Amino acid sequence: MTDDAFEMSVRKFLKQVGVTAHQELERAARGSGGGTRTARAVITLEGTDLEHVVEAEIVLPNG
Repeated sequence: MTDDAFEMSVRKFLKQVGVTAHQELERAARGSGGGTRTARAVITLEGTDLEHVVEAEIVLPNG
């Protein structure tokens, strides 16, 4: 695989993760009553020891 193909496949994956995660967070937040929650994303790469964890506090809408 060329470096360009690798870069494109990584960008495509990250775009899909970003878009779908945003949609799922919005869906989960509806009717949650507000407040804050911890969101966690874990990225793994099959066949490697990669386990990248990202955590952040998400402020939920009231209502």
